[in-house]
Amino acid sequence: MGDILTIVMPVFLVVAAGYAAVWAKLFSDAAVDGLMAFAQKFAIPCLLFAAISTLDLGRDFDLGLMLSYYSGSIICFFAGLFGARLIFGRPWEDSVAIGFCALFANSVLLGLAVGERAYGIDSLGPNYAIIALHAPVCYILGIVTMEIVRAQTGGVALIRTVTRAIFRNALMIGIGLGFAVNLSGIAVPAILDEAVALIMRAALPAALFGLGGVLYRYKPEGDAGVIAMICGISLVLHPTIAWSLGKTMGGLSQEELRAAVVTAAMAPGVNTYIFADMYGAARRVVASSILIGTGLTVITGSAWILLVG
Repeated sequence: MGDILTIVMPVFLVVAAGYAAVWAKLFSDAAVDGLMAFAQKFAIPCLLFAAISTLDLGRDFDLGLMLSYYSGSIICFFAGLFGARLIFGRPWEDSVAIGFCALFANSVLLGLAVGERAYGIDSLGPNYAIIALHAPVCYILGIVTMEIVRAQTGGVALIRTVTRAIFRNALMIGIGLGFAVNLSGIAVPAILDEAVALIMRAALPAALFGLGGVLYRYKPEGDAGVIAMICGISLVLHPTIAWSLGKTMGGLSQEELRAAVVTAAMAPGVNTYIFADMYGAARRVVASSILIGTGLTVITGSAWILLVG
């Protein structure tokens, strides 16, 4: 419990600093919007590009591992989407953003850190295999679904709309370029690599600080039921599916099972707010779910670590 707390608390402190800065009127709403635009359109795409371009995609890439984790992710996405729509009567666009929040676990900021503390740095191979596909799978599913519910036409026009939305998205551009460099073996010039590194170092702090300012703006008024649903799906349903499939399919090593379950047990990541902000949908619900879910991870994450050994 103490180890997980030392990982989670710095995240809270950065978010709290952003909240306090806006509350004290030291940081304006316009500055928050600018900071989130920087994180969404520049810093995080650089982070995704750098991470994917340097990954060993063949290392620890196991079909059973992918199925146990991503089957749960996809089920949780639709559970959140239809739960928000059918139970809470949210608009379709809000429902997709809420489903995306249930889909996208914090696999990097929390997942890697908790995995390293719990099992050691040498155990992280399967975690990196999950992360290699995490953003592409989640963003493609989220963007395609959002564009479908927003589209006024079908057929070729819908395909064109979805394709344009994907390839104009800065995050997907960063992911695509990362895979292109990785698979082609092209060496990134040292000067460009250092420039990307400078930008990417600001990605998570900027996004977390900006999120604090966003939380001050979007208080969880009347959203308790939806937030509870998201936290239940993210912290309980997803790791339960990963654990069940990992145990019943067979073939997974203990290291792979731990990676799938512990990663699935993490709270929604900062990218879920970026997605909601990108479409202007359910921002208050998503921002609050990240904050509350991250706090609850101290308890639920410890329980899952105890379960998988």
